[in-house]
Amino acid sequence: MRAEGQGTGPGPGPRPVRLANAGLTTKDLVFFVVAAAAPLTVMAGVVPLAIRTGGESAAYGYIVPGAILLLFAAGFTAMSPMIKNAGAFYSYIARGLGRPFGIGSALVALVAYNAMAVCLLAGFAYYTANTFSSLFGVDVPWQLIAVAGTAAVAFLGYSKVTLGARVLGIALGLELLVLVIYEVFVLVKGGASGPAVSVFAPGLITHDGFGALLVLTAGGFIGFEATALYAEEARDPARTIPRATYIAIGFLAVFYTFSVWCVFVAYGSDGALAFAGGDDVANMTFASITHYVGAWASDFGQILLCTSAFAAALAFHNAASRYFFALGRQGVLPTAFGRIHRRSGAPVGGTVVQTAVNALVLGLAMVLGADPYLVVFLWSAAPGVLGILALEALTALAVVCFFARNLRGHSPWRVLVAPAIAAVGLVALVWLSISQLDLLTAAGPAVNWALLLPLPVLFLVGVVMALRIRGRDRARYESLGTEDVEG
Repeated sequence: MRAEGQGTGPGPGPRPVRLANAGLTTKDLVFFVVAAAAPLTVMAGVVPLAIRTGGESAAYGYIVPGAILLLFAAGFTAMSPMIKNAGAFYSYIARGLGRPFGIGSALVALVAYNAMAVCLLAGFAYYTANTFSSLFGVDVPWQLIAVAGTAAVAFLGYSKVTLGARVLGIALGLELLVLVIYEVFVLVKGGASGPAVSVFAPGLITHDGFGALLVLTAGGFIGFEATALYAEEARDPARTIPRATYIAIGFLAVFYTFSVWCVFVAYGSDGALAFAGGDDVANMTFASITHYVGAWASDFGQILLCTSAFAAALAFHNAASRYFFALGRQGVLPTAFGRIHRRSGAPVGGTVVQTAVNALVLGLAMVLGADPYLVVFLWSAAPGVLGILALEALTALAVVCFFARNLRGHSPWRVLVAPAIAAVGLVALVWLSISQLDLLTAAGPAVNWALLLPLPVLFLVGVVMALRIRGRDRARYESLGTEDVEG
């Protein structure tokens, strides 16, 4: 493995290196974000549970988080030209709320993104094992598939980032294609009983289960902020990152909402509620695809469910490896984490560490005989989703604090009011997630608290680390989270 280390320059701090400018375009970044959201996984695994939890109000389940995140994006993209490194949330929070909060947030981000990578690799293994069994009559151990998935993600993470973008683009295009075909067939055939416009009645937002279903649906947008993680690798980050962020959030909000509505059209409102409330809720989407399009589409969709989970795992692996890189480059974590590959320019140090995390957690699950879905998938998703939501809330507040000192030519609405409203909405989503965490984990209070505890603990550890650095080396402290790396 040929890699370039950071080395040390004059003075006490590490000499900066940068990720190679791979010329990532708006399209590439949108692929990374939407693939991380895993639309087919959401439609097959989350939407039926959202309908079961919130009834007809599920049609608003993606409108509300989408609106909150579009407000968030207003300030986030205004600040993005000032963040020219791979630190993303870490850098935003460090500049807006101070370096101790930035380092604390970075450690939370490491837990969250690594948890999501593990979660989705477990999902990939589970879905693929089931697909081999149901479609081909072949029993393949999920453990073997998990090992293969981990190796494939590591290879793509080690390669030039544009290769991963192409893989994600193909996987995403196919999963969207099968959903669009299904939705067209539903609408052309008229559904079960007409257009189901009742699901958009404004009063439904007051449904008793609406708050609970937001805990499920908010996770459908997790990963959109990854656009900022590729600041060093984008062709024109000042233009590409804002465009990709708005397009990704807007597309997900519209596509998810349209897709939920199509499910209600397909079954009829009463039929959808009845099916979602039954024992076969997990098969709701594919049963409808079989009915309206045919068994071939359902079978193809189940195969694409596997590639959807793999693509999302790759996207979160990339995000986690870039956090390791950013912290290693600045000497917060071992400098070996900040190594880059000489030829591909990829964060090879971060890739190795993230792959080791995948191998360790999945290996432990195999040794203990843990269920890949009920334990590894669900339990890993909880700190992942909650950690990223909390980081988004802190980032929104950081944007407000950053621009409160100087609007930098922006309107108060864009950089103060919109992100402040988003911060309130995101805090509400965090509170809902904590109070109803059992919806995500299907576990008891002891497990839920054990899953949550690392987040605040590591945040405090990061704060202490930053303060210790300030006490030992003021110049190094001043560089934390503010290091801009030009091309």
